[in-house]
Amino acid sequence: MKICVIGLGYIGLPTASMFAKAGHDVVGVDKNERIISALNRGEIIIEEKGLSELVQSMTAAGRLRGSLMPETADVFIIAVPTPITAEKKAEMRYVESAAREITPFVRQGNTVILESTSPVGTVDQLLAPILAASGLAIGEELYLGHSPERVIPGQILQELIRNSRIAGGINAASAQKIADIYRCFVEGEIYISDSRTAELCKLAENTYRDINIAYANELAMICEQTGVNVWEAISLCNKHPRVNIHQPGPGVGGHCIAVDPWFIVEKQPERAQLIRQARRINDNMPHFMAQKIAALTQGKDKAKIAVLGVTYKPDVDDTRESPVLELIELLRGQGYRVAAADPHALGFERDSYAAAKDADLLLLGVHHRQYRELDLARLAQAMRQPLLLDTRNFFDRAAAEQAGFAYHLLGEK
Repeated sequence: MKICVIGLGYIGLPTASMFAKAGHDVVGVDKNERIISALNRGEIIIEEKGLSELVQSMTAAGRLRGSLMPETADVFIIAVPTPITAEKKAEMRYVESAAREITPFVRQGNTVILESTSPVGTVDQLLAPILAASGLAIGEELYLGHSPERVIPGQILQELIRNSRIAGGINAASAQKIADIYRCFVEGEIYISDSRTAELCKLAENTYRDINIAYANELAMICEQTGVNVWEAISLCNKHPRVNIHQPGPGVGGHCIAVDPWFIVEKQPERAQLIRQARRINDNMPHFMAQKIAALTQGKDKAKIAVLGVTYKPDVDDTRESPVLELIELLRGQGYRVAAADPHALGFERDSYAAAKDADLLLLGVHHRQYRELDLARLAQAMRQPLLLDTRNFFDRAAAEQAGFAYHLLGEK
């Protein structure tokens, strides 16, 4: 088959590469000329384990190339961003634009698959009417549906293969077509369903995690008032065979967990009460952390805060919806001087010791693996006041204190 993938971000490019590896002719489409130029040189501009080597081999084999415009194909996969607006609504203009751009190129027997995470009803209420302008009967001459990814950065290629998928069609024929298409590389189960169920499942999966994290964050704030270490409490609670409380932190980031619940709230604002409240709790965590920092640095005029880690999760370069970045902006707005370092994120200091120089508080925002190798004594010596605020229960308290830090932990009085 010839497959046209619209959107070459964290999902689109790995997906395109996997189809190419399966032997298909794949053209990846993106508006970003830098992405297309890099792809056609066999290079990538994002960080993902194994992806660089795969892209290089597939472009060299002539099975993967980039283009600024769609082309005729057998299958069209839309994997463009669906960000959240300031009003907590789904921004669907990229999906709409992608659908309009491929409409002149679709032919009888083609399949169009939406991978972008979207509110329930996007396929039948937004995509189907646009694609109907092709003159093809949707579900009979042009197959259409939704098949959401279920992967995490850092393990995308392996999870694309191993994880189960939902093939949600606008009708049964479309669902079967979608399932058949992904079977060329997916080893996990592929479950047949309708497009609305597939859309809701992706949202519900991430919302479950968001609610669980909100519970952990609320417990952390409660524990700070009651003299309990939340990390110990959660660990003991999780010894129960039917309990699995997630971990607290400075907030929830990423393009999925921090965004998808709002897509449910948008469509069902009167009923999605628990979902909305969980989002509010997690969105408030940077403000809670700013208050904690203010209490720890009380009396320090224009205190300097050194932040370790700004990505939305450890060991990736993705900063989308990062709560640490929001916290940094809050601190700067309150008059703090902030130096942020991250070994993965572009545009930030990579030297943790340089960021810590003359700082009054060191904040661990993201627990990257390589922070295990930090010389805590050297960090403490570089600071004006060796205060350490650990938001991830990452550093060993005894080791930090021996290095000269006054150690403070989120979720502990």
